[in-house]
Amino acid sequence: MLNFRDAFRAKVLSMDRTDFDPLALEAFHYQSRHNTVYAAYLSHLGISVNDITTVTQIPFLPIEFFKSHEVLCTDVVPESVFESSGTTGQITSKHLIENTLFYDQLAEKIFSIHYGSLADYEILALLPSYLERKNASLVHMIDNFVRKAGKDSGFYLHNQKELAEKILELTDQQCKIILIGVTFALLKMSENFPISLQGNILMETGGMKGRRKEMIRQEVHELLKNGFGVKRIFSEYGMTELTSQAYSNESGNFVMPFSMKVMLREINDPFSPVLLWNKAGGVNIIDLANIHSCCFIETKDIGTLVGKSEFTILGRMDNSDIRGCNLMVV
Repeated sequence: MLNFRDAFRAKVLSMDRTDFDPLALEAFHYQSRHNTVYAAYLSHLGISVNDITTVTQIPFLPIEFFKSHEVLCTDVVPESVFESSGTTGQITSKHLIENTLFYDQLAEKIFSIHYGSLADYEILALLPSYLERKNASLVHMIDNFVRKAGKDSGFYLHNQKELAEKILELTDQQCKIILIGVTFALLKMSENFPISLQGNILMETGGMKGRRKEMIRQEVHELLKNGFGVKRIFSEYGMTELTSQAYSNESGNFVMPFSMKVMLREINDPFSPVLLWNKAGGVNIIDLANIHSCCFIETKDIGTLVGKSEFTILGRMDNSDIRGCNLMVV
């Protein structure tokens, strides 16, 4: 017989958007009882759990708790630990993952909704800053993708010349290519080994990781489009503390996957929601796939909502770490 979390994960994998709010309330009432960190936070706020009857009433746990506490439900036995990036001396976030297979299944399903089957692509990953440290969730996800994709898929560290040669070889064979990379490494490659990816997918995960000066997103994308001969740049949005990912659409906005909802708060008042479209606010995320940890996260990102299912990321709040995926200043 499935326990509650296994049954909930099965629901998430088969859900559609109309299921979201009932599942979010189910997750809230479960985690308010079984996640001691979240329960203590709700108690500190003076929240009566039984008074929460709509998704808009649910409080969000500040993401900093993933640095100072093990944010887990009481009987979870973790299979994996994902750790955020950080400069020397910084305390990093840790997300303990209960079910790695579910993490992989969800990532594959979200990807396939946007791009189709992994087996149709050769996935080339240029992720030096992630590969140089342990326990990066992005490396775990892409490693699974590489194993499910074409036989020439693989990771590249600093061997950009070899990567350029592989792209030429695959282009001659008329293979479908996805080149996914951290922004500073893609910029460096576009300068040192400019090569055409026309007709293929170039995806950046954001961030200079202290390797180059921060640049506005439009400037970076223009440089990458010129360097790789593509008409548009794709983007991925994720973070250590999440299980779900979001991908950009034709307009450059991120599309909320079926398992995630983005809600905004006033920047100077974390308990006041932003109710207007296209008004900037702090990004709160409901990630139903975090049923083992906390589904309700108050991030340090600033964004806007575009309609009911799209959002943008504008940057990070003052005094927050420069880290995570796709956090270039706009």
